[in-house]
Amino acid sequence: MACKSAPRREVSGGDAARGREAIKKYACGACHIIPGVEGAIGKESHPLFGFANRGDIAGVTSNTPENLVKWIRRPTDLAPRTKMPTLGVSEQEAKDIAAYLYTLNGE
Repeated sequence: MACKSAPRREVSGGDAARGREAIKKYACGACHIIPGVEGAIGKESHPLFGFANRGDIAGVTSNTPENLVKWIRRPTDLAPRTKMPTLGVSEQEAKDIAAYLYTLNGE
């Protein structure tokens, strides 16, 4: 039985181009490999290839735009023991980052 393709995820009010810049600003690439983001070659956490096709976020919650924005802003609210830090990302920046991550469909 073949896997169903992931639904197309849209982040209301998010801008992927601004999200790529916010990813640089918050140095997300220090821990993650993030395609399309210069210098994002971190190996401390999961690479984000194909993020748009994933069913969950860090194994703790469903991969929905609302949950992703929450995760980016305050990851310990969803997973108290996560290594991902709370970086002070604004609501708008989190929407922008989420919009960028949802452009990552391939490898």
